[in-house]
Amino acid sequence: MTGQVSFDSHARSVLAASVEYVNRLTPGYSGGVAYAAPADDPEAITEAVAQALTAIGHPPKSVPVNDARRLKQLAGRMRMVFEAAAADDLDTAATEINALLVDTNARPQLDRGRDRPWSLHFHGPDEQLANGWAAGCAAGLALAVGSDLAGRLGVCAAPQCDRVFVDVSKNGQRRFCSPQCQSRVKAAAHRARQAATE
Repeated sequence: MTGQVSFDSHARSVLAASVEYVNRLTPGYSGGVAYAAPADDPEAITEAVAQALTAIGHPPKSVPVNDARRLKQLAGRMRMVFEAAAADDLDTAATEINALLVDTNARPQLDRGRDRPWSLHFHGPDEQLANGWAAGCAAGLALAVGSDLAGRLGVCAAPQCDRVFVDVSKNGQRRFCSPQCQSRVKAAAHRARQAATE
């Protein structure tokens, strides 16, 4: 045991997917600069979804445009869950998660992988890319918010950054989406201290 929070491997995977979808498919700020999510350009949306899947170790063969558009729409709703959980508004987070679970038809199923024992996964009503990942993401968020791990869903505390993250650190004190944002904040604080002493 490393001392880090232990989500099971499937929960880690779908929570990581949630983070990737929200951060790649919703507009806002990233690392101090404006971040424009892919517009309604089918090629840009499918590329962003493909990059999200690749980032979590599931490179897609191809991403159907309708699935990419659906995941983009659902990413905006997942962002609401992260923001509500980060603000300690679990009622709003739970309400949105319940709506996502219904809308994605998430259903539990025991699956067995190569060289792995049976494990609980969540699937959509069919094997379409959007249905499978969206249902899994909704269930992963439900597992976090429905346990004492709701406080592990976060939004970056750095100025001009609203990218989301899942805090799996031992002490649960993560505040930033990335080491780069943490460094930006520390450097700004250092510059402010230096300026105050001059």
